[in-house]
Amino acid sequence: MDHSEILRYVANGLVATLVHFLVLTLNMEWIGFESAGLSNLIAAAFGIAASFIGSRYYVFKKHEAPVISQASLFFSLYATIAIVHGLILLIWTDVHENDYRIGFLFATVFQVIVSYIGNKYLVF
Repeated sequence: MDHSEILRYVANGLVATLVHFLVLTLNMEWIGFESAGLSNLIAAAFGIAASFIGSRYYVFKKHEAPVISQASLFFSLYATIAIVHGLILLIWTDVHENDYRIGFLFATVFQVIVSYIGNKYLVF
């Protein structure tokens, strides 16, 4: 197990999560989106883009493969994760009327586990 890779993954994930959360907060607090689920899907696109760049060049350092191939796999994986992430927030916040920030934490734990495994074994 490469501990330095895991540390880079965590650092990259923190940056991508920060981007995601900042856009989510912007959508919910400043723009005034009514739906946390929809707002989260938009925010996820920004977080996913930040994560791909960091994963390709910083975490896994596998940029010999064509960027289009890796990007296609990466975005497919993350689109699936984003849908589930959005559904978690939709159910947690929109249906059960709980705080979207706590739902975001639950959804992010799921995302971290699935994305590391998917990136390590499927994408990079």
